[in-house]
Amino acid sequence: MKKLLNTYRLLALVFAFTIISCNSTNKESESDNKYKHWVWINPQNSDTEEELTIRYKKYHDAGIAGIFFEADSEKHFRTAKAQGLEAHRWMWIMNRGDALKEHPEWAAVSRKGESCADHPPYVDYYRWMCPSRPEVAEFLVNDVKNTLAKDYVDGIHMDYVRFSDVVLAVNLWKVYDIVQTEELPEYDFCYCGACKAGFKEKYHQNIDSIQYPTQSLSWRSYRYNAVTNIVNQISEVAKANHKPLTAAVFPTPDVAKRLVMQDWTNWPLDAVYPMIYHGFYKEDVPWIGDAVKQGLRGIDGRFPLYAGLYMPDFKNNQEIEEGIKYALQNGASGVSIFGDLNDDILAILSKYRTKPE
Repeated sequence: MKKLLNTYRLLALVFAFTIISCNSTNKESESDNKYKHWVWINPQNSDTEEELTIRYKKYHDAGIAGIFFEADSEKHFRTAKAQGLEAHRWMWIMNRGDALKEHPEWAAVSRKGESCADHPPYVDYYRWMCPSRPEVAEFLVNDVKNTLAKDYVDGIHMDYVRFSDVVLAVNLWKVYDIVQTEELPEYDFCYCGACKAGFKEKYHQNIDSIQYPTQSLSWRSYRYNAVTNIVNQISEVAKANHKPLTAAVFPTPDVAKRLVMQDWTNWPLDAVYPMIYHGFYKEDVPWIGDAVKQGLRGIDGRFPLYAGLYMPDFKNNQEIEEGIKYALQNGASGVSIFGDLNDDILAILSKYRTKPE
């Protein structure tokens, strides 16, 4: 009798475990079968909770999974979360004019010898810090720690985690009345004392004695690694707080390295959001798919990729839908929208919620 009871108990345990396993597998399969879409937003204080509740419910119903908020607004974060959305803090990393006001000595310095603290390139808000300085890393780590201490923040989304553009996207040349067929000294960063010392210590070379520094592979590698080191330290903070770390990056691994010294395929991220703004590069909509494929090859399945789409680049809603399809058909886990997220776009997104079987 005792033996029979033990057998029944064992069978009951096996049955219970099977049910739990099936439920877990079903949930994972359901999650794996869905696209997740995102949106970049600068929250406005004038928005009321009632307005936000209606807006964010529409977002959720259209298949948007989360929002990257460019400013800290507890009202926006909590209202979004109440509607089933993830609420992440979208943070500027290396481009920090607020920090340089207090610490101009942290500024990145161009090959021309000009500091971003008082000679910002291109536009006044381009106030870049030097990633080689330990005090800069400490400042950023503490900033992220303080942000993640807020219970309504679901994760950190990094932006401007790079050097300033040594070469602008080609469609912007006319905007700034500039031709950048080579790396010009006033846009080439960073040549401050900390960078020069760090480079010499690692590669046993003086960057000032290299005739063509823009062609030095070790100098490029040093700068890629300087930014990556910042990301690594921020990643440790995110892990300690059990929160995801993501990044908005330049559209492909090659473009990111060439234009802004950004080696994002080697970062410890939970997801990446390349800004595949085709109009910036004078490309047509199909290039979105090419960029997604290049990015996925670079990360080799280590984390998902979401295609960042810039609404003003599209001529009409048909093109927007084509852009979304090119991204998804080439392996993106969803798209992230920058620009006006109107009802027409929400209706398009709602058509692409589930992956084809």
